[in-house]
Amino acid sequence: MAGKTRAAMMEETRGKLLLSARQSFAKHGFSGTSMDELTAAAGLTRGALYHNFGDKKGLLAAVVDQIDAEMAARARDLGASADTLWEGLLAEGMAYIQMALDPEIQRIVLLDGPAVLGDPSRWPSQNRCLDATRDAVARLTAEGVLRPVDIEAASRLLNGAALNAALWVAASDDPARTLPRAQEAFRLLAEGLLADR
Repeated sequence: MAGKTRAAMMEETRGKLLLSARQSFAKHGFSGTSMDELTAAAGLTRGALYHNFGDKKGLLAAVVDQIDAEMAARARDLGASADTLWEGLLAEGMAYIQMALDPEIQRIVLLDGPAVLGDPSRWPSQNRCLDATRDAVARLTAEGVLRPVDIEAASRLLNGAALNAALWVAASDDPARTLPRAQEAFRLLAEGLLADR
């Protein structure tokens, strides 16, 4: 049987580290995660972590990117099942806020992520979400569903509203009670962009 290629071995190592980190960050938080325990759980060394991610912060950035991409895909799937592009865009934002109740997302992406990595609007994963929102807003504006609006401004405000609502839900003392308030406010803000019918 032929051996694995170097690229396949590197990808396997990255996958093991990401899985181990994701489990540890979710359970212990970023500051409570020991690099030695994390790498041992993956059956690897600290050297593998440094080689693949630079440091623990780089590993967190990769885990956040992975989870945020999964969040975006889940929201997109919900949006795609809506009857109209507008309803889909609204459903995506509402779903993103709803995901703040998921303990893994809450701790890793919405609490530790900003605390360690800084402003989420500068994360690559958030910029990919912004690209998708921008495309939808441009189409909805061209179709006359939305008022004539600056596409960039509206897209950034919609994305920012959903993100900040999710951050608020995650950080609140009672996320389940905060969620409907955040979603309702997001919906009302978004509907302000609709053209008069």
